[in-house]
Amino acid sequence: MTLALLFPGQGSQAVGMGAALADAFASAREVFAEVDEALGQTLSTLMREGPEDQLTLTENAQPALMAVSVAAARALKAEFGVGVDRAAFVAGHSLGEYSALCAAGAISLADTARLLKLRGQAMQRAVPVGKGAMASLIGPKTDLALAEEAAKAGSEVGVCVVANDNNAGNIVISGDKAAVDRAIEKAKELGARAIPLNVSAPFHCPLMQPAADEMAAALASATIVAPVVPVVANVLARPESDPEVIRRLLVEQVTGRVRWRESMEWMAGEGGVTRFAEIGSGKVLTGMARRIAPDAESLSLNTPEELEAFAKGL
Repeated sequence: MTLALLFPGQGSQAVGMGAALADAFASAREVFAEVDEALGQTLSTLMREGPEDQLTLTENAQPALMAVSVAAARALKAEFGVGVDRAAFVAGHSLGEYSALCAAGAISLADTARLLKLRGQAMQRAVPVGKGAMASLIGPKTDLALAEEAAKAGSEVGVCVVANDNNAGNIVISGDKAAVDRAIEKAKELGARAIPLNVSAPFHCPLMQPAADEMAAALASATIVAPVVPVVANVLARPESDPEVIRRLLVEQVTGRVRWRESMEWMAGEGGVTRFAEIGSGKVLTGMARRIAPDAESLSLNTPEELEAFAKGL
C-alpha cells in the first residue's frame, strides 16, 4: 500500500470545522492556539462559531483550512503514532499546498499561518471586486481541450485562462469578468455546463500578478527546509523537495494553473500510489480522487473516528 496525503483548498471551509478534533485531542488544540497567536486573532472561535460570511473571506478561509489539516495530521501522529512520513507523497490543492508543506515540516506552523493570511489579503487586493470572475465548466463533454477553447474565445475581450484542471468534467476558468462571460457562452456552445463561481477574486490567472509579487517578497524571507516527503507541486504536477525550488513554485502558483488532474494521475501512475487520504475539512478531493484514480482507495480524514480507523487500518 503506497499512501499519498491530500490537503484541501478553498471552498472546503464550513462553520464548525475542526471542533471535533479540538474537543478530542490536545495536539489539535495546540495547533489552533498557535495559529491564533501567530495571526493575533481568534480564528479558532470564528471556525467553531462563524459567522459564515467572515469565515468565507479569503484571508480567513486560507489559514483556517490549513489549521484544520495540520491539526488532523498532528493528532494522527500524537494520538495514533502515524506520521506524515508514512506517506510517499503529499499534495495540496492551491492553498492546500501550504498545508502539505507545513504538515511535512518544510515551513513552520506560525509562518504558514502568516503567509496564508497575507496570501488571502494580497489576492483580494490584486483585483477590484467585480472586475474579475471565475466559472466552473462541468459535464461529460468537459475536458481540458474544451476549456482551453472556451478560454481562448474569452481572451478576445480580456484575460481568460484555465485556472484549475480538477478532473475530467470539472475545469475552472478565471480572468476579467467580460472575458469569462464570453468564455461561458463558448463553453455552452461546445456542450459544457458553466456555473459562475461565488468568489471574491479571479484566482490562478495573470490578473493575480500583484499578489504574486507580494508573496515573492514575503516568501523571500521565510524559512523553508526540505519536506520529510516530496510535495507534488500544483504548477509542476511532479514531486519536489528542494527548498529553493519550492519557494519559487509557491510564487508561480498564485498566477499559475492548479494542475490537479495531472498531479493525481502522476501519483496513481508513476508514483505508484494505491491509497489517497484527504486530511482536513470536507471531502472535495476525495471525490476528485475517485474520479481520476478509480483503481486506488480514497478516503477522508477529518473526524477523530476517521483518524482512529485509518491508523488501525495501517
